[in-house]
Amino acid sequence: MNAEFDALLRNGTWSLVAPPPKANIVGCRWIYKIKKNVDGFIERFKARLVAKGFHQQEGIDFNETFSPVVKHATIQIVLSLTVSYNWQIKQIDIQNAFLHGALEEEVYMAQPQGYIHPQYPNHLCRLHKSIYGLK
Repeated sequence: MNAEFDALLRNGTWSLVAPPPKANIVGCRWIYKIKKNVDGFIERFKARLVAKGFHQQEGIDFNETFSPVVKHATIQIVLSLTVSYNWQIKQIDIQNAFLHGALEEEVYMAQPQGYIHPQYPNHLCRLHKSIYGLK
């Protein structure tokens, strides 16, 4: 959890602000997953902070939704080009994945459980970048 939280802070995902009047507050929660290697043994434990996007209100927190997805045909074409041109394929495991989407709307999120700032316990996180779970 510390690594995920530190990465969110390093990337300027939010800033703490006093709650504005009549602000819609989006909740958040930690999601945990056990990552295993090819042998089936536990490689590491992973935690990810996810926004409760179902709290968002259309026209206030978001105007439209977008979900980038890749089609299987695209993957097949890229792999066939790789074989045809004898390119190398490398795989990496990204520890912290970010959507890096700059938010145009003002989205306020509650501080993550276990990481509430002691000097500003009533402040909210004003999101500057998108995180998982937002619409």
